[in-house]
Amino acid sequence: MTTQTPTEQTGARTTEAAHLIGDARERIDTLDDRIIGLIQERMAVSTVIQEARISSGGRRVNLAREMEVLGRFREALGKPGTALAMTMLELCRGRI
Repeated sequence: MTTQTPTEQTGARTTEAAHLIGDARERIDTLDDRIIGLIQERMAVSTVIQEARISSGGRRVNLAREMEVLGRFREALGKPGTALAMTMLELCRGRI
């Protein structure tokens, strides 16, 4: 089995750029791990909220609150932020 060089792994044309890309990718992987952990934490908190709402006779989902979340993500990240927020909300719904 042939081991790829850093330039082959990254698509960079110089060793310097390949190392920069490799370091940046490691940082992205670390950030992704943190984001995943935060989303899992958000899912757990959402479950607590849903359980409290349902046990008090309310509905599982509060659409007005979801619209607030969608608006915050859209304002911060533009149109793609809305899609990201929708995915996050979907992950956080209906786990109980």
